[in-house]
Amino acid sequence: MRSLAGRSHGRSAATRFPAFRDRNRLAQLPLAQLRWRAAAALFYVDAMTSPADPPAVLNRDILRIASVVVLGSIMSILDTTIVNVAIRTLSRDFNASLETTQWVATGYMLALAAIIPLTGWAVDRFGTRRLYMLSILLFLVGSTLSGAAWSIGSLILFRILQGLGGGMIMPAGMIILTHAAGPGGTGRIMSLIGVPMLLGPIAGPILGGWFVDDFSWRWIFFVNLPIGALALVAAHRYLARETPRPHHRLDWIGLLLLSPGLALLVFGLAEIAAAAGLGNVGGDICLLAGAALIAAFTFHSALTPGALIDVRLFARTAPAAGVMTSFFFATGFFGIALLMPLYFQILRGEPALGAGLHLAPQGLGAMCAMPLAGWLTDRIGPRRVVLGGLAFVIAGLLALCFIAADTPLIRVEAALFFNGLGMGCVMMPSMSAVLGHMEHHQIARATSALNVIQRVGGSIGTALLTVILAQGIARYTGDAHALHHAVPAALRPAMSNAFAHTFRYALGIILLALLAALGLPDTRPATEAAKDDAVAEVL
Repeated sequence: MRSLAGRSHGRSAATRFPAFRDRNRLAQLPLAQLRWRAAAALFYVDAMTSPADPPAVLNRDILRIASVVVLGSIMSILDTTIVNVAIRTLSRDFNASLETTQWVATGYMLALAAIIPLTGWAVDRFGTRRLYMLSILLFLVGSTLSGAAWSIGSLILFRILQGLGGGMIMPAGMIILTHAAGPGGTGRIMSLIGVPMLLGPIAGPILGGWFVDDFSWRWIFFVNLPIGALALVAAHRYLARETPRPHHRLDWIGLLLLSPGLALLVFGLAEIAAAAGLGNVGGDICLLAGAALIAAFTFHSALTPGALIDVRLFARTAPAAGVMTSFFFATGFFGIALLMPLYFQILRGEPALGAGLHLAPQGLGAMCAMPLAGWLTDRIGPRRVVLGGLAFVIAGLLALCFIAADTPLIRVEAALFFNGLGMGCVMMPSMSAVLGHMEHHQIARATSALNVIQRVGGSIGTALLTVILAQGIARYTGDAHALHHAVPAALRPAMSNAFAHTFRYALGIILLALLAALGLPDTRPATEAAKDDAVAEVL
């Protein structure tokens, strides 16, 4: 879809045709940028309209607001990846198993998934400024308590608290930016917020490794305190006060069904994987209870207007294929993010900082692929772009499926670079495939649901693959706590088998994403093409 920014002597169609603006504002954006605007309207909140749109000029006040949002976003994004390189250290310091320690990452992602659908209601209830500041405050409380944790159980609990705050920082910030910049300035202002999102996967592991090696793992949480304090002060000073006007009811029934259902489902799957199959009574009960609650939520959502997540949006083939692609990809891909630091630290003997540096090619691959993927999706549709991205990931995982302690580092890093290229070609195009088939009023709800699905998939993948690795280490080496100490040379081949075995499971999950992607549309939806043609005629 052609971008209209800068056309007709610097004025957009929205500026010159107000009636056209409110109805077809999404038509002014390429599909690859649709996620940004949709994220700004997470769940019930129509952030693309306001009583009076501000000027499109990015003046000093708007840039100040952008700096406030960037500060909050940096914390939330870094904490998604900064912990991964510390998992081995946490497991050793707390004398906890890998199966237990992985909940430090999994619990955080589940908390993000649980809180995102509440953003729209919370904005209505508290206002964007107050919600943004409350989210940062809650995140800082969780960070402080996480850094002061005295046991693995307390750390997991405080990470969940941190995730409840972090889950609302990004969507609330997007809403603030969209209202401040107006339709003419959103593309430019979102490019500013996109910088930390692209740098987070690279900077997080490196920064985390530096803190673990040279200071203490506690500083991967304490580092948020000065950034968060500055964000709070800046938000108090630069964000405009507003009067909340509640007009949406919270779907309490959906909330009470979905949140515990997701937690029980992930916990049950992890317990069953740890037991190498059904037969673990606790895991079986949790899995069945979680599945029952999610089934009840699906039934409730199908019958209830204004449900927490509207499952009816994904009843058609193309949106359903996009959802399944996103879910399976997140399940297979994000679990790997926790495994690779362990590989570098356990088998290669790298310090935490070294592991973080070796992970950088994956982030660089994503940075290279994202702009090109958006351009291609805009022209040839999402199906071929996503399939190409999955081919990159499959190639990278095939290399990792035969990984060993003495595999040349250049080969491992090349595999990670391929994985990053694939991620850049899959994440946003698969989301665009879903959103491109939605009407304007459905975009916010669909985006909220997609974000939840991706995080749930990441939680399941992290829990399952970590448990499979831990079981493989115990089976191949006979030492369930082998990751707590240096691995003898005689055990490294067996340990390599455990990692390779786990990567094969990840490859199998990615192949499921490939099957789902075959159902994606090969071209842009007819409605989007019609909008594009209409815009061209008006201009």
